[in-house]
Amino acid sequence: MTVAPFGTWPSPVTPQLVSGATLAFAELGVDGDAATWLELRPAEGGRRALVRWTPGGPPHDVLPSTTDVGTRVHEYGGGAYAARDGRVVYSERSDGSVWLAVDGSAPRALVTVPGCRYAGFAIDAGHERVYAVREDHRDRPPTAPDNAIVVFSMAAGADATANAGTVVAGGTDFVLAPALSPDGTRLAWIAWNHPDMPWDATRLYVADVTPEGGVSGTRCIAGEDGGEAIVAATWTPGGTLLFTSDRTNWWNVYALRGERVEALAPLAAEFAEPPWVFGRSMIAPLDEARVMCAYIRNGSVHPGLIASGSVRELPFGPVDTTPLPFGDGAVYFAAPPDAPAAVCYAPDIDAAAHTVVRAASVQVLDAGSVSIGEALTVRGDDGEDVHLFFYPPQNAHYAGPAGERPPLIVMSHGGPTAMHSNAYSIAIQYYTSRGFAIAHVNYRGSTGFGRAYRGRLAGAWGEIDVRDCITSARYLGQSGRCDPARIAIRGGSASGMTALLSIATSDVFAGAVSLYGAMELEALAADTHKFEARYTDGLVGPLPEARERYRDRSPVSHVATINVPVLLFQGLEDHVVPPNQAMAMRDALIARNVPVVYEAFAGEGHGFRKAETIVRVLDRELQFYRDVFGLTA
Repeated sequence: MTVAPFGTWPSPVTPQLVSGATLAFAELGVDGDAATWLELRPAEGGRRALVRWTPGGPPHDVLPSTTDVGTRVHEYGGGAYAARDGRVVYSERSDGSVWLAVDGSAPRALVTVPGCRYAGFAIDAGHERVYAVREDHRDRPPTAPDNAIVVFSMAAGADATANAGTVVAGGTDFVLAPALSPDGTRLAWIAWNHPDMPWDATRLYVADVTPEGGVSGTRCIAGEDGGEAIVAATWTPGGTLLFTSDRTNWWNVYALRGERVEALAPLAAEFAEPPWVFGRSMIAPLDEARVMCAYIRNGSVHPGLIASGSVRELPFGPVDTTPLPFGDGAVYFAAPPDAPAAVCYAPDIDAAAHTVVRAASVQVLDAGSVSIGEALTVRGDDGEDVHLFFYPPQNAHYAGPAGERPPLIVMSHGGPTAMHSNAYSIAIQYYTSRGFAIAHVNYRGSTGFGRAYRGRLAGAWGEIDVRDCITSARYLGQSGRCDPARIAIRGGSASGMTALLSIATSDVFAGAVSLYGAMELEALAADTHKFEARYTDGLVGPLPEARERYRDRSPVSHVATINVPVLLFQGLEDHVVPPNQAMAMRDALIARNVPVVYEAFAGEGHGFRKAETIVRVLDRELQFYRDVFGLTA
């Protein structure tokens, strides 16, 4: 072991490894004897490739290398493809067009209508048609597109330029998750209206499908009285509708049997997550009596099997979302705390034996260099529990000087309605292997801990999240886990605001980093996209009544009390938090002579995708922390 100051250690985790050599997996599916998924590839300009795998062969790309499978519905996308019987229907992210590829043949355009975006595809192969959520921007204000479930033809010869789809379910501000029953006779979907977000209050509808593809006999199955959030729905092979609802504080699984709704396995755990993106579900029916699932407890995502009224944990280790039935076994995204994510196949759901089909990256760290998140619960400043993960510095070849405590970087998730798990993150190892400690705070308002915990942020965004980050930092300093004089805070999107308010309202932090963070809340409410246009009604309050509160929670209003360096990163194509937010903060800090660095990236939106951008951000951010902590590598 070489002794060297914390934060200065050499590390094998390079920015190039984090960016170009690390994949991200999404949208796992099963089509007969094949598994499919999307791979986000920073080294290829951040495009998403559709990959197919059958046992006994290697994974291979399904579509041409110029294809970027993605959608901008709700700006966050997801649900960008569906595969059935060798047919793949997918959205091209660059222009929102929809395409069909059959058994590896050249894709054929189904929809090329400018101004229309699609997500959440459900293929009705027997009738050569597709159901999807359509976000229609034609002849609409940029922040107010029309959302509806539509059906359009897959038949050869259909005019793609006029095939925008026929509305089958609309009249609400938002729709989600169209699910077609296995026999094609019923359609289920979720809907909600402003000012609610889908984790506040939604309704679940079921209707009969007409021969022409429309619907009749629409009825509300759950959520009609408000006060519950139904966020996922699916069908068993025999035609029983399953859904997740938080009506008992926890997102649990329910079945519709005739006119009766039955709880399958009541548990103080979350079998769902907030639907920021389409296409993620934590339930997958195996047969009429068993349901594969994933459930969240204490910030970790466990694989499970619901049967006979109870949940049994499956031996796969932590996962990203639910395993899917595959032959006699399952395919799943493994998300262990000590190794990169992987696409895995288990031939037996009751055995731990599995095959790694594709790993997110080549493991470059030996076991002695991997920092594993420790779940901690600390007491908030008002006596309530606050959850976080603490990652100590870890490097098999380096140790800090005797008696020295490491510098700490406090992080929190975006959203703010989201969660951080302790799944392995190469970006976290980038810092811990260099001698930094990391704290990732699941402040009150985070998901994964029940509806009541999630609801603590109502009217309190910019207060409780800030207080919880400050409390967590102080606790870690006082408990000897870090140097209390060397703590920085960083965040992206919503947590970028949290980071800057934290330095404005306390003297705990030596600097702050914001990635595409919210800076002016009233301007954000006016400028942001439709999905989040009324989000701040619940987080802060309705306008104009709560205008003073918006100003008080905006970092740009607190520049007078910011006295530590700030680093701002911004994508110039960001439609969630427009670039003018970061620019206003930059200008206000310059006017007060506060040290600030602002870097903007052309072609990047809300979340960076390109390898060269990620490398630049990592390099600059690391140097920022070393500067504010007085470290020399």
